[in-house]
Amino acid sequence: MSVLKLFIHDHGQRGDNPLIKTLTFAITHFTVAFSVAYVLTGDIVIGGLIAMVEPAINTIAYFFHEKLWQQRGRRRQVAPTPVAQQAH
Repeated sequence: MSVLKLFIHDHGQRGDNPLIKTLTFAITHFTVAFSVAYVLTGDIVIGGLIAMVEPAINTIAYFFHEKLWQQRGRRRQVAPTPVAQQAH
């Protein structure tokens, strides 16, 4: 496995690196937002402004969204299985 792949998307014992995952999401989101805004407006400045504001806020929200999902996953691993669902 390449060093870049390990750095960008590490599924090791620690799981995904939420900061790296957030940054790659941000790059993708900025690119898509700028492309759509530019195509709709035909203006690089307006497209750039839209691409900077909305994805920046959304990227921060995504980071916390990812943290909440990680907490949910940890709680599910710790939660005991109800007696009725246990195999005998």
